[in-house]
Amino acid sequence: TTPATDVYPRKILEYMEGFLISKTVFTSCELGVFDVLLAAERPLSAEEISQAVGASLDGTQRLLAACAGLQLLNTHWDNGQVFYSNTEQSRVFLTRSSPLSLCQSIQYSSRTIYLCWHYLTDAVREGRNQYEKAFGVSSKDLFQALYRSDEEMVKFMHLMNSIWNICGRDVVTAFDLMPFKVICDLGGCSGALAKQCTLAYPECTVTIFDLPKVVRVSGEHFVTEADQRISFHEGDFFKDSLPVADLYILARILHDWTDERCIELLCRIYKACKPGSAVLLVEALLNEDGSGPLTAQLYSLNMLVQTEGRERTGAQYAALLAASGFTNIQHRLTGKIYDAVLGHK
Repeated sequence: TTPATDVYPRKILEYMEGFLISKTVFTSCELGVFDVLLAAERPLSAEEISQAVGASLDGTQRLLAACAGLQLLNTHWDNGQVFYSNTEQSRVFLTRSSPLSLCQSIQYSSRTIYLCWHYLTDAVREGRNQYEKAFGVSSKDLFQALYRSDEEMVKFMHLMNSIWNICGRDVVTAFDLMPFKVICDLGGCSGALAKQCTLAYPECTVTIFDLPKVVRVSGEHFVTEADQRISFHEGDFFKDSLPVADLYILARILHDWTDERCIELLCRIYKACKPGSAVLLVEALLNEDGSGPLTAQLYSLNMLVQTEGRERTGAQYAALLAASGFTNIQHRLTGKIYDAVLGHK
């Protein structure tokens, strides 16, 4: 007979509740609970927090209790009344003003990815993304759908930024990129990864090559301090000629596309490269045997729901690079979400 504990499906029940946890975190960020606690500089009661965020007392009490249960808030009891304060992690990652804030990423997860995932069953059945059902926009041109409005584009760019604030340094230092003085970040968005490059390698300059509207929005919303070593170049990397560089970076680009499109893009880079140049891929690598990591496996499902692409193993990326002419291909794991693959010409 099996012991009684084995009969209780603890893990399965946890998984069933996974989306409840996500939405609790999303809502707390959207309401600004963590920001209010940061500004107060002292523990607050549910009443004070509910007034500050403009929410019902009953709803706020329940939300705060759940956040405390998730260890995102500390509780302090005084005269039978409970007061709340941010944990260190919440202060660093869940407040909007923090340089390492994940709030933008969370907002994108809540308002875009969450809606797409509502149609995961359809995506798996049909083998394609679900933009039409989720948002009523055609996904014929992937980035027309992703960037369907300026507001949506700014959200997407903030999402990209927040990840590089946390993982960027690790991926640009996984290999020694010191020899490459002129770097081109293809699809580099608003420049968060480029900034990590210039911090790690004081000698280098980085050109961000992206769609004209991305460059325009970057200028309006993101590029605050004039970094002399980062510049922008408008274009479509599938159609327009690429700037000459010693190193081309493709960070979270190839996972959006089919193998055919990846090879098409890598061949264009290979042609633009002079001998001695290289290409750096930054992606969440799957284990060779497909056993994990779980994050990359889940991201691959997200690629199904949101794009034409998939997450791949180091060997699969190496094969795409080799098919495009690159040699001496290596990959390095960072121990965080994103890893690095380097190929040479």
